[in-house]
Amino acid sequence: MAVKKVYGTPACPATMRVLASLFEHGLDFDFISVDLKTGDHMKESFLSLNPFGQVPVFQDEQDLTLFESRAIMRFISHHYPKPGKEQVYEAPKQQGIVAAWIDVEDHQFDPPASKLRMELLEKSQNGLSADKQVVAQEEANLARVLDVYEERLKHFNYLGGDKFTSADLTHLPNLHYLMKTPVKRLFDERPHVSAWSTNLMARSAWAKVVDMVENQINN
Repeated sequence: MAVKKVYGTPACPATMRVLASLFEHGLDFDFISVDLKTGDHMKESFLSLNPFGQVPVFQDEQDLTLFESRAIMRFISHHYPKPGKEQVYEAPKQQGIVAAWIDVEDHQFDPPASKLRMELLEKSQNGLSADKQVVAQEEANLARVLDVYEERLKHFNYLGGDKFTSADLTHLPNLHYLMKTPVKRLFDERPHVSAWSTNLMARSAWAKVVDMVENQINN
């Protein structure tokens, strides 16, 4: 019997985004680990799934193969809605608002967040020092984004409106890592952003993702 499959690396933010969406929707799947360090992602068997050689890749039971984590996340939320807890809106206007905030995460939040994650966490893990100038600049960039979020969240519990959607979920990987760094203060200084991020990270589906990441690290 065909099953859903995810090819990826648990600690990779893009993979984490897809795992979170799957767990949120209560979907069963097989996880196929892709070892980036040994170059699994550049082997022909993987390139046949994603010619760009990037994780994650998602396959469903209907022979659909998708790459790009936000595209996979959107597909899951629309194709596998959880009765009573749908993370999408039916009204086009609200769909457009959610789509806009997903793009905001991609183009405004993710660039400084990813650079800060690299400087403050990944470099340290590899015995390197963070570039203080880069950190200062990207903190300033992220602060400007969070100011916009703070204003939005004064009026809504979630970025897309009155319920949790993919517009919120897509932030979780970088939130997870940034909360382990001094950048956490940028979130704490903004009460609505702080409450929002705390709420997101307390979701049971996200706890399952974190467990997968920690199991990978410990093994």
